[in-house]
Amino acid sequence: MLIFDLFKMALRSLWSNKLRSVLTALGIIIGVASVISMISIGEGARKQTLTTIAKFGTNIITVKPGEKKSRHVQSGKVDTLKLEDAYAIEKHISSITGAAAQVYKNAQLKFGNKNSNSLVRGTGEKYPQLSNFVLEEGRYFSREEVQTARRVCVLGATVVKNLFGDKNPIGEVLKVDGNNYTVIGRMVAKGALSWFDPDDQIMIPVTTAQKRLFGMDYVQAIDIQARNIDEMEKIKDDVKALVRRRHNIPEGKDNDFYVQNSSEWLNSWGDAAKTFTFLLGGIAAISLMVGGIGIMNIMLVSVTERTREIGIRKAIGAKKREILEQFLIESVVISFLGGAFGIGIGIGISQVVSKMGGWDTIVSFQTILLAFGFSVAIGVFFGFYPANKAANMNPIDALRYE
Repeated sequence: MLIFDLFKMALRSLWSNKLRSVLTALGIIIGVASVISMISIGEGARKQTLTTIAKFGTNIITVKPGEKKSRHVQSGKVDTLKLEDAYAIEKHISSITGAAAQVYKNAQLKFGNKNSNSLVRGTGEKYPQLSNFVLEEGRYFSREEVQTARRVCVLGATVVKNLFGDKNPIGEVLKVDGNNYTVIGRMVAKGALSWFDPDDQIMIPVTTAQKRLFGMDYVQAIDIQARNIDEMEKIKDDVKALVRRRHNIPEGKDNDFYVQNSSEWLNSWGDAAKTFTFLLGGIAAISLMVGGIGIMNIMLVSVTERTREIGIRKAIGAKKREILEQFLIESVVISFLGGAFGIGIGIGISQVVSKMGGWDTIVSFQTILLAFGFSVAIGVFFGFYPANKAANMNPIDALRYE
């Protein structure tokens, strides 16, 4: 029998039980729609996260105190890095555009009758250049203001919004933990990450933070900007060698600091976001499996209902392969149509989430192909057992079936 005739018979059988066919396909529709929408949401979140992180610079090398035991865990002393280390790196390491030491803590900010608990970052005059911050108004503090530990500050966009509203903050006096600081500039908003708002902070000279605010003689990090991203590994090695010499670390002894570049951090978050996407897709794929089980169940019912039909077809010469193909085609048609409708619904859900939630979603051709291919494969896999059962029926027993 021609394959075209088998398709006609399969469609005729499905059409004669329209409601049952629709309900069977519904499992596949929901499964495919879930896979596409979940993966697209996850990919959108991943892209948004990496784009926001990249705003801080992709050619940044960071030196931190202590020993790095794993990707996110450090141990050891936290007071081993000094401000002089940052000056030495800037002076002696070639192929960099600058270095900026940092100390940071949360502090109470107050202006008028408004309060805010925000991050106070003490850093050098080159910090905006290194971290891709752009001044919206005013100016950043100078090297002289760093050396003399002046009480000046530059505000992030969220701090301006919370404390000043529509008022221009330039020239105003802001209280930081009860001490007066003159506002000399404000930054363009970067946009918040899910775990951190880079705009909810103020920048002050690192020496001011050390001596006047935090009372510390060490720094918590040193950011270094490579002139050429291809030289980052060489710069890392040079920085390690220089800081080891400055800290008098003998040969064979572990560093009391560690060095990492922004691409490692970016890759780390990218891997985490990708894992999250796979998790969402895996959870959604379970519904596809449930839909496949529904197909098997209905096909077994269909085989039982059509036992006499199978016996008659075998009695008049239908081959085992033709019976197998007929029922397998019915199963594949259900999963095929369910997959097609599921694609449309999944894309629609992604667009609705994007518009209503302000969340970027990415529906890729690969995701559609994966979901659709998986749905058809499920139709074949779960349809094979009922089809094989029908094909292996004894025609005499089938004709006797009531």
